[in-house]
Amino acid sequence: MGCYDCCMRCLGGVPYCSLVATLLCFSGIALFCGCGHQALTETERLIETYFARNLQDYITLAYIIQYFQYVIYGLASFFFLYCIVLLAEGFYTTSAAKQTFGEFRSTMCGRCLSSSFIVMTYVLAVLWLLVFAFSALPVYFFYNMDATCHTIDVLTETPASINQLCVDARQYGLLPWNAVPGKACGMTLSTVCRTREYQMTYNLYIAAFIGAGINLLALLPQTPS
Repeated sequence: MGCYDCCMRCLGGVPYCSLVATLLCFSGIALFCGCGHQALTETERLIETYFARNLQDYITLAYIIQYFQYVIYGLASFFFLYCIVLLAEGFYTTSAAKQTFGEFRSTMCGRCLSSSFIVMTYVLAVLWLLVFAFSALPVYFFYNMDATCHTIDVLTETPASINQLCVDARQYGLLPWNAVPGKACGMTLSTVCRTREYQMTYNLYIAAFIGAGINLLALLPQTPS
């Protein structure tokens, strides 16, 4: 066998769909976990600085944020290993591998293993669809906050109406109803929206949302064939 034929046979054994899906999965989970982790940290800082004066008002939120950050660590590790396993499965099930090792390698155990990966991948896709929907919630919150700030900037000539425009973190369940002040209104809210912490947190949540979408897209063609 010549060098050209050998190279073509090797390239023919590459599961390109699985390879692309693996790269998408790696990039999506890295974007979601990295940006999501930092966004949660910045959210706690924003709540502590502008929406709550007493530590007891946001201590529960701080514990929840810490819990989700540990979940992010687990998700990153799990998907890293799972994508590698699925990529290896994709290499094994290519036609070139079957020609090399023979059809007798496709045993009942191998078929059951491949079927298990298919089922597990679709289950993960459904679960990740929920994660994708959940990651849209903070984007929705910051979008509403940004829209309110934009309205305040437009109505700068009418201070009376400006003070009636508020963003209440208690309405979104971020703080208990007895938290003080629990909300930001008027020019105070506009000042918050101009801070670097707010802009960075908003962009991080958008990036995490995009990463979740990329990972969801990657799970669909990641099924072994």
